[in-house]
Amino acid sequence: MAKSINFVFLILALLAFAPLCLCHVNTFGGYLYPQFYDRSCPQAQQIVNSVVSKAVAGEARMAASLVRLHFHDCFVKGCDASILLDSAAGIISEKGSKPNKNSIRGLEVIDEIKSELEKQCPHTVSCADILALAARDSTLLAGGPSWVVPLGRRDSKGASLSGSNNNIPAPNNTFQTILTKFKLQGLDIVDLVALSGSHTIGNARCVSFRQRLYNQSGNSKPDPTLDQSYAATLRTRCPKSGGDQNLSFLDLVSPTKFDNSYFKNLLSFKGLLSSDQILVTKNQVSFELVKKYAESNEVFFEQFAKSMVKMGNISPLTGFKGEIRNNCRKINA
Repeated sequence: MAKSINFVFLILALLAFAPLCLCHVNTFGGYLYPQFYDRSCPQAQQIVNSVVSKAVAGEARMAASLVRLHFHDCFVKGCDASILLDSAAGIISEKGSKPNKNSIRGLEVIDEIKSELEKQCPHTVSCADILALAARDSTLLAGGPSWVVPLGRRDSKGASLSGSNNNIPAPNNTFQTILTKFKLQGLDIVDLVALSGSHTIGNARCVSFRQRLYNQSGNSKPDPTLDQSYAATLRTRCPKSGGDQNLSFLDLVSPTKFDNSYFKNLLSFKGLLSSDQILVTKNQVSFELVKKYAESNEVFFEQFAKSMVKMGNISPLTGFKGEIRNNCRKINA
């Protein structure tokens, strides 16, 4: 009896010293939790926020770029900072993939954050966690929701150019193709619609939506689901040929403010990308979700935060897998 009581007290004592956390278990048996750096680098989140705040203050568009960087990382090999690696021996960078070439931005901001963290806490904070925190801080700085970021990801020792080309949803993919790509990452239709709402900020290149303006179905006619007065305005920035890199706002109403106007635009057939507008025109469930988020900024913010945490937990490397890179652009020697 005495041994049993002592055992119970031992268990209670261990639990008392265990960290209180919002833990997210992953398929590799490790877990992420917000307090991961509380002892090893307590100033980590403050450093990330400081650098991101300065970058967004200097260029509002940077907020969208940093959110997109996290998204494009997580959809390829999981949230492991593989997108940040430059080409080197045995590594073909994801930066040259079709979704990323001439379009991913914010790499210098990540470099600056990593440099500051290495000064304060050498070889401690992963590049993958920097991406997750920078996405959260960018969203908040643009007027969007905040959320508690589970931490403890480690960095990959490789990249996947083919994964980047094949796994990231493309602007002209069908609704079913996009949904399938989300489901392959453990995400569902609710996550798809909520995360698409990140297009409330940022820009898209002419090459990403030209087809809608001139030849959506191979019949030399514009997309009939695109408001024609809006299409006429877009044509002034996006000619039939040339001007591939010309930019247009993803949200024509409040392009630098994170809000639910993106969903209101979709209901007015003023979504910029085909992948935006098909949320209304190709699936009843997604259409109802668009209406739901258009009616309530609060409901959208709540789901966006949940879906970002869920996306940030896609196949993270934990424990002894991967490494903590000293430089986010290359694996350790």
